[in-house]
Amino acid sequence: MGTLVRTRLVAGGAALLTVAAGLGIRGAGGGDGGGDVVKYGGDALYTVLVYTLVVLVAPRARPLVAGGVALGFSWAVELLQLTGLPAELAARRVLARLVLGSTFNAPDLLWYAVGAVVAGLGHAGVTRWRRGPGSPRGVPGTRGAPGTRGVPGVRRGAAGDRSPGP
Repeated sequence: MGTLVRTRLVAGGAALLTVAAGLGIRGAGGGDGGGDVVKYGGDALYTVLVYTLVVLVAPRARPLVAGGVALGFSWAVELLQLTGLPAELAARRVLARLVLGSTFNAPDLLWYAVGAVVAGLGHAGVTRWRRGPGSPRGVPGTRGAPGTRGVPGVRRGAAGDRSPGP
């Protein structure tokens, strides 16, 4: 199984876990909305879900890029709520309410950033773990220069090119 397929499978699994976590904290909050933990935890998980979807679509995205896209999207949706359009759409469609929300709340912007940072750190940690010790940066699952694994006399040169060994 290729690296991109594995990355997409992990991102898809993370997306499902994120949705389950969101439903879990919402259910634990009870019928009154659950207060700040549920609200702001949900905001952070919203951005984590967007992050996982970014990685699902673009499995080569680095954590900083995926985090920036997820955070930018989350902030754009929150700022769109200032127009009243999401509230109007939310009144008609449940899906629009789930994706776009309805009312602007400035603290949400901070919690979206928390979600992006947590997702980015998790992504970076998984990438580092999968790469393993001694692997070149950016080459998941290898221990040496690409295409030279187990080839005697080939080492990675200073400029990153393949050159004969000593």
